[in-house]
Amino acid sequence: MTTSTLPMPVDEIPPAQSSARTLVSVATYNELANLPQLVDEIFAVAPHVDILVIDDNSPDGTGQWADERASADPRVHVLHRAGKLGLGTAIIAGMQYAIAHDYDYLLNMDADFSHHPRYIPALIAGMETTDVMIGSRYCPGGGVKDWPLKRQLMSKAVNFYARTSLGLKPRDCSGAFRCFRVATLKKIVFEQIRSRGYSFQEEILWHLKRVGARFAESPILFADRERGQSKINSREALAALWIIFRLGVKNWLGV
Repeated sequence: MTTSTLPMPVDEIPPAQSSARTLVSVATYNELANLPQLVDEIFAVAPHVDILVIDDNSPDGTGQWADERASADPRVHVLHRAGKLGLGTAIIAGMQYAIAHDYDYLLNMDADFSHHPRYIPALIAGMETTDVMIGSRYCPGGGVKDWPLKRQLMSKAVNFYARTSLGLKPRDCSGAFRCFRVATLKKIVFEQIRSRGYSFQEEILWHLKRVGARFAESPILFADRERGQSKINSREALAALWIIFRLGVKNWLGV
């Protein structure tokens, strides 16, 4: 397993052009205020990709809008789930969809513009030499926008905790903006993944490390959502720390 940093000025990145079949997965719950614009902006920078919306029965009509868009655009696909089943399970659903439909890459991102589509070309371009490209807040050139000092310190502490506990090399282990080589995802036993919430981001990297995945990072500026409500709560945060601790014990025992 190796890791590297691939800084690339966003203004110099043209729209993504790749022969690889790429699926962009977006998990949604009440994202009707964001999803239509997000889909348009993804296609503006990467017209060759497909988009998979994984909707957890949003009461605001997000899933219905996605169905309507899918009926008009063959690049858009929709998975409907019965309710809020956890971010980790939504990303796994996207990974399994990409495997079942023979995509080359799966690129996962948030629906609220905290992950801006303008970074997609750099993530796809980096896949030529790696297995997982991470949209990173903490590699050179990356950063966060309008975060209070307390949140910055907490985020960096969680990343340090994950790196030391799980033996991970990437600087940003907790972000969800990532592109995966589907052939590498096929090596993962998804039934072994225990995380259902936000600790999934660290746990999937740990499983990928164990199958020999190569990691690289490309800088992003992470911005808080402007519309809608955050899904993070303190209970999930504490559960994430506990799961990382348990995985860390397994990591250092070599089991």
